[in-house]
Amino acid sequence: MTETTGSTATPESGNPEGADGVAATPDEKALSRRDRKRARKSEGGDRKSGKRAKKGLFARIAIFYRQIIAELRKVVWPSRSELIQYTTVVVVFVVAIMLVVYGLDTGFAKLSLWIFG
Repeated sequence: MTETTGSTATPESGNPEGADGVAATPDEKALSRRDRKRARKSEGGDRKSGKRAKKGLFARIAIFYRQIIAELRKVVWPSRSELIQYTTVVVVFVVAIMLVVYGLDTGFAKLSLWIFG
């Protein structure tokens, strides 16, 4: 079996040289990808900084309530007359559906009584 020359992808490295866009230094060639990532993180290369950094419990609660207040300010609240109109429409619709269900229930009850005696 012959080995292709020039190929740097080996089972040991699992990654061709420079595939992640960064040329590896001789020290990094011996390390696995996981070890290189841990080394970069310990050097201060943590990508979670600024807005994405982990915040404390009280800071997260404060942000949550600020977002609630901001969303409630966007709501268009109905006027009193609109509220009465919408409530009337809902009540009339519910009563109409109740009458339909009552009629069907009474009809099926009489039908089953007539069939099964």
